[in-house]
Amino acid sequence: MAATRKPIPIYTTRGDWAALMVFPYLYNTMGEWIGWVTTEKQVYNIDGIYAGWITEPRILRKRVLEKMVDRRSSPPAPGKIRPPATVPLPPMMAELPYEIMDIFEEDIQWLTTADHGEFKQDMD
Repeated sequence: MAATRKPIPIYTTRGDWAALMVFPYLYNTMGEWIGWVTTEKQVYNIDGIYAGWITEPRILRKRVLEKMVDRRSSPPAPGKIRPPATVPLPPMMAELPYEIMDIFEEDIQWLTTADHGEFKQDMD
């Protein structure tokens, strides 16, 4: 079902292409699943941990969260997608206030693949 929806490119504040959203799933530029989006535009990583919110065309997060956001159960893992060869140029974006950060520019650990990331257990 996800493959029939049109992918929406997600950019960094600087204008670099960072991800694709095929609602509700988020994929990196290689087509690997990195997270998902709720209907309220809240973004969670593949483990169900809150990552921020989406304001097309970027994903933002407060530097300091006033309260912890509950972990959610992830939807079923989708397969890898084939990303487009090119994406449209990004729109002009306003600068962010200091208390808000762009996930893909400052804290990418929140959205990583299933086999990568700071929160993954090491293989013994």
